[in-house]
Amino acid sequence: MSACIPTYMLASSLISEGMNWWQAVLTIFLGNTIVLIPMVLNAHAGTRYGIPFPVYCRASFGILGANVPALLRALVACGWFGIQTWIGGWAIYKILTVYFPAWESLPDIGIGINIAQFACFMFFWSINMAVIYRGIESIRVLLNIKAPLLLLLGLVLLSWAYVRAGGFGPMLSQPSAFAPGGAKAGQFWSFFFPALTAMIGFWATLSLNIPDFSRYAYSQRDQVLGQALGLPTTMGLYSFIGVAVTSATVVIFGESIWDPVVLLARFENPVILVVAMFSLCLATLATNIAANVVSPANDFAHLWPRHIDFRRGGLITGIIGILIRPWELIADPSGYIFKWLVAYSALLGSVGGILIADYFVIRRMRLELPALYQRDGEYWYKGGFNVSALVALTAGIAPCVPGFLGTIGMTSPSAVWIEMYHYAWFISFGVSFLVYLVLMQATYKRHAAARA
Repeated sequence: MSACIPTYMLASSLISEGMNWWQAVLTIFLGNTIVLIPMVLNAHAGTRYGIPFPVYCRASFGILGANVPALLRALVACGWFGIQTWIGGWAIYKILTVYFPAWESLPDIGIGINIAQFACFMFFWSINMAVIYRGIESIRVLLNIKAPLLLLLGLVLLSWAYVRAGGFGPMLSQPSAFAPGGAKAGQFWSFFFPALTAMIGFWATLSLNIPDFSRYAYSQRDQVLGQALGLPTTMGLYSFIGVAVTSATVVIFGESIWDPVVLLARFENPVILVVAMFSLCLATLATNIAANVVSPANDFAHLWPRHIDFRRGGLITGIIGILIRPWELIADPSGYIFKWLVAYSALLGSVGGILIADYFVIRRMRLELPALYQRDGEYWYKGGFNVSALVALTAGIAPCVPGFLGTIGMTSPSAVWIEMYHYAWFISFGVSFLVYLVLMQATYKRHAAARA
């Protein structure tokens, strides 16, 4: 999962926003180290009890209330589906502009893109929908080769940048824009903390639904070592490619090019351009289906199983992916970080705080497995919902809302709210963790005494 275009863009966005290579690498490493903690903790229940994420949520949110965090996860996945679909459509558009250069000057159709860009986006969207309709097995071979394909593409880009820039020396010698005399001198810390939050937000979804995968681990040692060794290494490699290549573009072209599709479009050889873009499209298709369709489609299906099957759930995912207007989320590095990654980290950080507080502090890692499936069991609470969890969820998200609205230009809150928003994951996690503990301490003891 680490080897994907959004990972590359995550790293390259830090360079484009002013960091030098070691500042970007350190920020990515620190973010991965922090998010590894809730990832390992939430994985524990999956390995011990063999339960997936939606069932794990029932202990804290209630049998029916578990649909709330599942839907929050699903909405974030829909956003990622839209982003990946836009990347695939964007690559197709760039291939076609080689043969139809007049497309570049087509007017905006009122949504921030021209008609050709929208048509390419919808074409790639249709391919994704066709795969969903036919079933994931239809691209099984592609799923097996997509990671090596993207790694190969990244290494080819790195090799090209190394040669064109004259080695790693010039590539990695670009100064930070935050250094004295730089364009953003003295602003490093005001960018570092939201960037760190964005790094954590990038993996915030997986840090919650990790039980979907850890349930297949043989032991706690296996799941801990697997994640501790797997995440930093693969993420580190692909992030370094993004950092190094983007730094090289400053040397080669005199400007920072953070979007790999735009960078590939600079290649003058049409054969190389088409092969590279086609490979990117294939790998993006496989990543999109595996990472951004299966989970939300199942979540929507579980919400209303009589009327929504996997195919309809996938269609809902696709429609939301269009409505979210993904081209605006990754139009520039700042929007990608502040309006997308930081924004949804507030939602998922809150869920993570509740899950960890419930499983480790309240229940001491003990779950009544049969009760997770019983309407009259311990986890039914009141009508299937744990009100304490919903209150804690709201309390964690609420402090981040004014800053988010200010960031997207809907309101003009004070600077304090904007600053708090930059720490969205940390604030939502901490507030929900504490509020849930306070609300549940007396409630859990009372329920335990009643059962005794």
